[in-house]
This record gives sequence, C-alpha cells and structure tokens, in this order.
Amino acid sequence: MPDTTTDQPTRRAGGAVVPVLAFAGIVVAVMQTLLVPVIKDLPQLLDTAPSNATWVLTSTLLSGAVATPIMGRLGDLYGKRRMLILSLAVMVAGALVSAVTSQLLVMIAGRTLQGFAMGAIPLGIGLMRDMLPREKLGSAMALMSSSIGVGGGLALPAAALVAQHTDWHALFYGAAGLGALAIVLTLLAVPESPMRAEGSFDLLGALGLSAGLVLLLLPITKGSDWGWSSGTTLGLFAGAVVVLLLWGVFELRVQAPLVDLRTTARREVLLTNLASIMVGVSFYVVSLVLPQLLQLPTATGYGLGQSMVVAGLCVAPLGLTMMFTAPVYARLSARYGPRVTLITGLLIIAIGYGGGLGLMDAAWQTVVTSVVLGAGIGLAYSSLPALIVGAVPASETGAANGLNTLMRSIGTSVSSAVIGMVLANTANDVGGVAVPTMHGFRVSFLIATAAVAVGLLLALCLPKTARPAQHTQLRASSEEEAGLERAEEVLRGFRGRILDAGGAPVARAKVTLIDRRGRQAGATLSAADGSYVLAVPGEGAYVLAARAFGHGPLASSVTHSGAERAVDLDLALPGESVSA
Repeated sequence: MPDTTTDQPTRRAGGAVVPVLAFAGIVVAVMQTLLVPVIKDLPQLLDTAPSNATWVLTSTLLSGAVATPIMGRLGDLYGKRRMLILSLAVMVAGALVSAVTSQLLVMIAGRTLQGFAMGAIPLGIGLMRDMLPREKLGSAMALMSSSIGVGGGLALPAAALVAQHTDWHALFYGAAGLGALAIVLTLLAVPESPMRAEGSFDLLGALGLSAGLVLLLLPITKGSDWGWSSGTTLGLFAGAVVVLLLWGVFELRVQAPLVDLRTTARREVLLTNLASIMVGVSFYVVSLVLPQLLQLPTATGYGLGQSMVVAGLCVAPLGLTMMFTAPVYARLSARYGPRVTLITGLLIIAIGYGGGLGLMDAAWQTVVTSVVLGAGIGLAYSSLPALIVGAVPASETGAANGLNTLMRSIGTSVSSAVIGMVLANTANDVGGVAVPTMHGFRVSFLIATAAVAVGLLLALCLPKTARPAQHTQLRASSEEEAGLERAEEVLRGFRGRILDAGGAPVARAKVTLIDRRGRQAGATLSAADGSYVLAVPGEGAYVLAARAFGHGPLASSVTHSGAERAVDLDLALPGESVSA
C-alpha cells in the first residue's frame, strides 16, 4: 500500500475503532469539568487563597491549549496512534499525582499534566480520516468532535456524586482508571495510521506558539482577579501580540512549519476557526450558569434549591444530546453539507438561549434548555472537523484539527473570563458571600446569544461549494457501493509517476493540485515506484506541482474535461499541457 496523503482510507479499520476513539475523547474532556462540583471548596481543600486555588483550573486550560496543536503536528509526523497513547499516558500520570496530594503546587503540576491530553481529540479525528471508509467517516468525526462536550456534560453529575459521598481525591483515581482503560482499548483496537507528513518537527515554532498562547490565555483567565486595566494584564496582552506576530513571521519562512499559516488563512479554514471560538463561548456559558442556578437556595427568590448531584443530572442531557446528535449530523451533512449543518446548529443554539431566558423557574425547565442547547452544540461541533478536513490535505489533518480544537478552547477561556466577571459584578453581598443574581444569569445568556449571532454570520460567509466527495459518499448503502464510487472518483482524476532527471522514480514526492484561483484542490504523496493518483473536483484548468527532498520543484499545466479515464502525466517535463 503506498504511503499517500489522499483522502481515501489507507487501511481497513475494525468496528471498535470509532467507539474506542470516542471513549478516549470523552475521557480527555472529563478533565475540563472534573473539579467543577468542588470548585467553591477548593480554597479550603488546598488550604490556600481563592485566587491561588483558581490555578488548579487555569493550569489545565493552559497546558491543553499549548499541547493541542503540538500533538496534532507530532501525530502527522510520527504517528497519530502513538501520540494519542502518549497523551493519555501523561494524563494518567497527572491524575495520579493529583490523587495523592493536597499541596497546591503539586496539585497544579498534576492538573497541568492532565490538560496535556487535550491533543487526543484532533489525533482521534485524524486517525478516523486515515482509516475509515467515507460512508462511516461523517458520523465518526461528528462523535469524536462532540466528545469534548459529551465528556464535559457527563462528568458533572458523576463528579458531583463522587465528591458528595467520598473523598474528593477519588475523582482523580477514577480519572486515572478511565485513562488507563482508554490506553488499553486503543492498543487493542486502534491500528496505527501509515499516513505521514513531510518535514521535521518545528521546535522553535512550538516554543513560540506555546509562549504566545500562555501570554494570551493567562490574562484572559486571570484578568478578573488581577484587574482588566492592571499593568500585569495589559502587559501580558501586549506581550502576546508581539510574540504571536513574531511567531507568525517565523512560521511563514520555515520550510516545515508547525502550523501552515497559508492554509490557515484560507477562507474556509479561517472562518471555520473563528466560528469555532463562538461555539466554544456558547458551550461554556450553560455549563457555568445552570449548575449555579440549580444549587442556589430557594430563599434567594430565584434559586432552585437542588443538591449538587441533582444539579449535575439536570445538566447531563447537554452531553447526552450531543452524543446522540452525531448520527443525525451524518445524515444532514450527507444531504446538505457541513456548512448548512453548522448554520442549523447555531440557529438551534440561539433558540435554546433565547428560550432559556424565560425557562429558569423550575428544574425541569433547565433540562429542556440543556436538551435544546445540546442538540445545537452537537450539530455545530460535529460540523467543524468536516469543514477543516475538507479544506486541508490529509497530511495536515492532525495539525489543522489541533488548531481548530485550540480555537474552541480559546472560546471557552473567553467565556469563563467574561461570564465570571459578569456574575461577580452583578452579585449581591449576603453576609460577606457573593451570591449570583438572576440578572447576571440572564445577561450571561444574552452574551451567549450574541456570540452565536457572530458565529452565524461567519458561517453564512463560508463558501457555498459543491458537496465534497466525503459527504456524497456517506449515502452509499454498503462498503462495496462506496468502493465503486471511490473508484469512479479516481477515474475522474489524474494519475502518473514522479521521475527524476534520469528517469528514476521518486518516492514520497508531494504532488499538489492547484485550481485556477491558486487554491489547493488536492494533494498526495508518490508511492515507492513514483506513482500517484489525484481526484479532480471538477472540469477545468489546473496546475500539478511536485516537490521532493533533494530535487527541484516541478510544475505542469493540465486541463480536465470530465472524461472518466486516468491521465498519465510525467512531471519530469514541466510546462507540458495534457488534456484529459
């Protein structure tokens, strides 16, 4: 089997691959909300000030943001399964560290290691793209992408139950056990993808991005404690701008960048990433508001007086609905494409928050709000990886989805900071305790609605392209039919060999198909005998460009008239025009 970066699955995966990868994603996402039920008790549990205790949550967020794009790139280069197992192993180590300590610094170190596992989400999506047949890919990626919300939603009631009836350290022992189980299942059920990207790991780019993200996210998460106009906050923001700009200049000049900024700047990728930030904002608002509303005493006049466990159960439908949305997304996306599905999801989120403004008077009403928001967020989250995968070559799937997951993390960080500030500024002081008000809850819902409106505008600006092959093929009634469709797609493309000046085949040469607008329309790597195959999205004129280590770049103008036959093209003759 040639080592290729085409969009076709490179090897047949077993039936357990999707549930195992989704389980790994859920386990990783649990780390984000594991301590939410005990967040108000952390200062007492760790014998520290409230401002110091928040580092237990902030450290996980920062390490997750840094690790996500880095692990995605490492997966593209050295093996996605290998990096997935490494991410889970680091998470297990971090959970065990936190399980045996009540010292603040040691706890922060353990939580930092737990956040490192967030890179498992894009790695799982990349493995699915590399191995699954197209008719299964849509729902599988949807489930993997939604696992962020599923894990976060399901962790709330489970963590509340554990925290209410046992020592809070049991939360970490449970997380370590789940992580170890995910590692074992991955080793048994998930094969390694043979897909590899070209180049080497961009260490300087990784350090620059890490520094820039820390400088950006630190004041976002701690600004309410430090003061938004304080010198520390403003200085860190200014430092983030400088570091990220310098990092961007460096990435544009390096041959094998950590993040291909030219691809990232492509309209489809850029708008999808910006919309991801808005979806992240909207997801975290409900996770912050409803548990507090449910647990406030009825004596406040608006609190619902529920226990920690009941509050978690009322919010749990958010995650469950997201899980069950994955197959619905696959059908909608196959028929209408991920752009329409993203727009639909955002509209449902807007309805959920708009209706939620008047559904805060009873516990059952919060359940209704959770279900509606879960359906909308599930559709939106499920659409994001499909839009990214459809816009980047397969060799960059891990890094591109890692960046997209990072955008969602930035959204949740901004949401946490803004909503925390709103709730604090609108709270009533009762006996020296700040009690959130109904006004603060409703303002928070309005902020989420505004974020969704921005996301909707961004989604509407996404290009209306013809349904990609991956979505069309989801309609196949069997793997045999899907195989026939893939074979027909190949016949509608270019095939040939990459040769050097002496006529010898060149292996692992990158072949890129460029359309008339200068956009990448496809990419692959040549096999050991120099052969390559590239599908063509439509008729017209293209440029085939090839490059390989130790060889000069080659380019050739080609045209395709839609005839269903292969095209032999010798790229050793640059400038030759061949008509299909």
